[in-house]
Amino acid sequence: MWEEQLKTGKRGKPRIYSDIAIETALTVQQVFGLPLRQTEGFLSDILKKIGSDQKAPDFSTLSIRGKDLSVTIRTRLIKEESLHIAVDSTGVKIYGEGEWKVRQHGWSKHRTWKKLHIGIDESTQDILLGEVTGNDMSDGDMLEPLLKQLPETTKIDQVSMDGAYDKRKCYEVLQQRNIKNIAIPPQRNAKIWQHGNTKAEPLSRDENLRQIRKVGRKQWKEEINYHRRSLVETAMFRLKTIFTDKVRARTFSNQRIQLLLRCKALNRMTALGMPMTYVVA
Repeated sequence: MWEEQLKTGKRGKPRIYSDIAIETALTVQQVFGLPLRQTEGFLSDILKKIGSDQKAPDFSTLSIRGKDLSVTIRTRLIKEESLHIAVDSTGVKIYGEGEWKVRQHGWSKHRTWKKLHIGIDESTQDILLGEVTGNDMSDGDMLEPLLKQLPETTKIDQVSMDGAYDKRKCYEVLQQRNIKNIAIPPQRNAKIWQHGNTKAEPLSRDENLRQIRKVGRKQWKEEINYHRRSLVETAMFRLKTIFTDKVRARTFSNQRIQLLLRCKALNRMTALGMPMTYVVA
């Protein structure tokens, strides 16, 4: 499982290390925050300690193989019962100058950000969906690619998102998946999209807006269980606290793999156990 002599049919030396070996090495790099050279030495010492005669992938191999690595961030099977998924995005710093340089000379093209889009299971807090884009990609445009990561047979009872997803294309994507409970707060000046006298099926957004006008936004959020969406922000906080809000890689393909490996590593930590919280009298 660690080494494989895989002939790809292309010119050059065949692959020596399996994808599992590369993913393991890069996961160690992300968990301990190591550069690639230190990751190579760290793994070499571990293999020696356990008495293995296998060698650790060198840093250049990790960099090259990490570009096209296929990462599945889910570590546990998806529950058979209906899911409540919370979706959001966060910014991740790629590389840039120090704050003194910024104050003295301003921003430069080297200071860039990427966006990590994730969707979590509200009950287990596992990250089920994950993708990385540039900072010019809107949250609404990424909803469909994220949901496609789940099998069509997956039962989704509710999806909760913030107001950035209050767009027609988002509701159309959710309706295609037959999701009835859509917790997206409409904008303050929102208008009804479809007249109530039409014979067409009522739109979820219009029903939400009518209920908000009837009982108020605060009570509507409580009725629809919207505040559970904060768990996706908690997941982002855990990601940034454990792995920081920066990535070392310079190319987008490597940056994407590093961020997805962080999501997978966090899922493994979550699967080992979550803290129990309760009110102390």
